Amino acid sequence: MEFDVIVIGAGAAGMMCAAQAGQRGRRVLLIDHAHALGEKIRISGGGRCNFTNAHCTPANFLSNNPDFCRSALARYTPRHFVALVESHGIAWHEKKLGQLFCDGPSQQIIAMLKSECDRGRVEWRMPCRVEAVTRDAGATGDGKRRFTVGTDLGEFGAHSLVIATGGLSVPKIGATPFGYRIAEQFGLPVVAPRPGLVPLSFNPETLAQFGDLSGVSIDAEVSCNGGRFREHLLFTHRGLSGPTILQISSYWRGGDWLDIDLLPGRDAEAWLAAAKGARVLPATLLAEVLPRRLAQRWCDVHGLLRPLDQLSARALREIAQGLTRWRVQPSGTLGYNKAEVTLGGVDTAALSSKSMAAVAVPGLYFIGEVVDVTGHLGGFNFQWAWASGHAAGQAA
Repeated sequence: MEFDVIVIGAGAAGMMCAAQAGQRGRRVLLIDHAHALGEKIRISGGGRCNFTNAHCTPANFLSNNPDFCRSALARYTPRHFVALVESHGIAWHEKKLGQLFCDGPSQQIIAMLKSECDRGRVEWRMPCRVEAVTRDAGATGDGKRRFTVGTDLGEFGAHSLVIATGGLSVPKIGATPFGYRIAEQFGLPVVAPRPGLVPLSFNPETLAQFGDLSGVSIDAEVSCNGGRFREHLLFTHRGLSGPTILQISSYWRGGDWLDIDLLPGRDAEAWLAAAKGARVLPATLLAEVLPRRLAQRWCDVHGLLRPLDQLSARALREIAQGLTRWRVQPSGTLGYNKAEVTLGGVDTAALSSKSMAAVAVPGLYFIGEVVDVTGHLGGFNFQWAWASGHAAGQAA
């Protein structure tokens, strides 16, 4: 029951790490508490797995140390993963904004990673519940300290221990704070986790005004705390969702305001001024560029009931400013149940950017979502899983 490397967590990062270490000739054990392999991979991308992004750069990631991800991402790029995908005969296609998806079901990516682990003769224990992790106080005969992992299937020992247990997002498929607890057990700091890539809820006043627009979708640009994204925005019965809201949610903190441009790319003031000569209601004009329900509700809420030719230039300017900078203060997020990722995690200040090893605890590694590195929407978080898993797999 002795191994060179034990990896806890058989998700994207964990399987990548185990495969890399095994193919280096290391004896590897991969442990996971779930019955099904790679559930988060399976449900990703609408079942097609948005497995990476062709335009991945360090700028697509958030962390207390924005430079931490550079080394791993530079050494294992989207091209490397695409080459692996193609070597397994998996067909893929590129959608908008560089997002790469399988042509077939995401199960193909899970099967590919399992096959790579098999090539490295990785041993598996699933389902297997980890009950305790300890580290020998002294050194073994070869001068290395040894980790012991106690489970419901027995004890396993190894010189290297990799934590790839993910964050708190999507708890219904088994997310737990296990990784953070291990970090704290060994004295590593943890940046407070919070939901990321998650819908936002309206405050009561805004909900009363716009809550019944559920299903209305528009092209919008949203900004907050230095983040700015233009994609589809979706009204829900609780607030706002859609790609642009999921993106900005990672920048939003409780109490912050969102600035929403409902007419991105349009000179709203000039457009309204050009229509001023016509005896047309604002709602009628807005319905030319916005869904009719939203156009009518916007005008009702803001009291825009007079024809444009009866409004002053100042009034038109104020209407334009309201449409291009709609200020919304969300009351919160919809939580980990609806979040795609977890922000925060094991503080990168305690880890090596080259190997993902804990600087103060030789032989202990943290990879993937459990680390304080979080990508934008669109395949970036998978690329971090591959890159960080590869880095640790080459070092452990």
